[in-house]
Amino acid sequence: MGIHYYGHGIDLAYYGIVILSLVLGLVTQAYIKRKYERWSKVDASFSGTGADVARQMLVEGGASGVGIVSVAGHLTDHYDPRDNNLHLSNENMRGGSVASVAVACHEAGHAVQRAKGYAPMRVRTALVPVVSFSQNTWMLVFLAGVFLNAAGLVRAAIALFAFSVIFHLVTLPVEIDASSRAVQFLETHGQGIDRQGAKEVLTAAALTYVAAALVSVVQLLYLIGRGNSSRD
Repeated sequence: MGIHYYGHGIDLAYYGIVILSLVLGLVTQAYIKRKYERWSKVDASFSGTGADVARQMLVEGGASGVGIVSVAGHLTDHYDPRDNNLHLSNENMRGGSVASVAVACHEAGHAVQRAKGYAPMRVRTALVPVVSFSQNTWMLVFLAGVFLNAAGLVRAAIALFAFSVIFHLVTLPVEIDASSRAVQFLETHGQGIDRQGAKEVLTAAALTYVAAALVSVVQLLYLIGRGNSSRD
C-alpha cells in the first residue's frame, strides 16, 4: 500500500498493517525454517528420494502424466498446472529425508487435486489471471480515486483488491487439502515417523498461507474504511 496519512495526521492504521505483515511474515518463516531443518536431518522410511515418493503418489492418485523437474532455490517447490509439472528444489527432489518427502508429496497433492477436479483448485486456477491483473492495477486506481476525490475509482480499486483477498482465502483449503493428501499417503505407505514429520513441516508451511490471508483481509477492511473517509 502507499498511503501514509489519514486526514491531517499520521495514518496509524496503515503502519499497524505494515507491522502486522512484517511480524507475521518473520514469525511464520522462522517457524517453517526450524521445522524443515529439524526433519531434513531425519531419514524417511522410504528407500527412494522425494521425487521417487512423489511419483508413486502421482501414479496412485491418477496423475501419472505429471512431470517432475528441478527448480533452483530453497523451498521453491511448487506445482504448475500450466506445464503440468512438479517443480522440486534440488534438496527435496534428490533428498530422502522426512522433510523432502513431505514437501514433494504436498506438491504431488496439488497435481492429484487437478486430476480429480478438486473444486477449490479449479477456482484458484481460474482466479490467477484476474489476480495478476488486479495486483498490478488496484493501487494506481485507488490513489487516483483518493487524489481526485473520485468515489467511483476508489470503489473500483477496492473491488480489484478484493480479488486478491478471495484468492488468498481460496488458497487455504487448496493448501490444507494437498497437505492432508500427502500425510494420508505417507501414513498408508510409510511409517509413523513419516506421518509425524510431514504433519509438522506441512502445518508450519500452512501457517504462511493463513498469515497471508489474515493480512489481506485486514488490508481490505482498511481500504474500505479509507475509501469511506475520503468520500466524507
